[in-house]
Formats: sequence, structure tokens, C-alpha cells
Amino acid sequence: MTTYDETLPGPGRRTVVATIGAAGLAAALTACGGGGSGGDSTAEGDGGGVLAKTSDIPVGGGKVFKDAEVVVTQPAKGEFKAFSSLCTHKGCPVTGVENGTVNCPCHGSKFDIADGSVRGGPAPKPLPAVAITVAGGSIKQA
Repeated sequence: MTTYDETLPGPGRRTVVATIGAAGLAAALTACGGGGSGGDSTAEGDGGGVLAKTSDIPVGGGKVFKDAEVVVTQPAKGEFKAFSSLCTHKGCPVTGVENGTVNCPCHGSKFDIADGSVRGGPAPKPLPAVAITVAGGSIKQA
């Protein structure tokens, strides 16, 4: 016969619910975490992976790396910049770089390719800079 000692402390209802909720959230985030080969990203793993060859980034333009959530630009020959590819207005991913701006399709925000500053649209602040290293013809996240 199995007995249950009600005097022993056990996890409360809130603790159980919170633990199950946290586990579910972790599973959902893992499932949505990218790492696939879709988009035009050539990132290799998380942080420090090669994003592109320097020759892949046009002078006066740039390229969006969807999976890495980074946009790399080359405002002047040999000068490479990187920014978050998530618009500071509503978090939509930017989709292109043309005419000297990084462009968000959701509400028309435009950001300067040299410093990420807002050039138009409802975005309230510049795109945050992302640290990169450029060596041997490769651009990597730092």
C-alpha cells in the first residue's frame, strides 16, 4: 500500500504552471530559431560565422542576411558596415538596399547605408550597428 505524506512540501500550482509555460516557450523559440538554409544568408552558425565575401556586397549598396538578421553595406569602396535588419519602427525585417538606403517594406522606413540613421518613414531611431570583421575577403560577425 502506497501512502502519501501531506506534510512534505511539494511544488505549488503556480510553480508547476510556470515551469510548464517556460518549457513550452523554450520549445517554441527553438522551433522558430532559424538555422535553416532559406533566404539569402550564408551565415555559418551563430556569431562569428562568415556572412559573405566582400565581393558579394556592392559599392553603394548592400545585402540583407535574413537568417542572421543583419544587413551589410558598403557605402564606399572597401568600407563595410553592418546593422540589425529589423526596422526600429515595428520590428519588420528590412528586405533590400537600393539608392543608398536600407528599406523596410512594412511602413516605408529608410535607413542610411553609412550609419543606419533614419532617412525617411516612421522609424523612431537608427538601425543598431552590428560588429563585423573584414579579413581575407570575408565578412564575419564579430
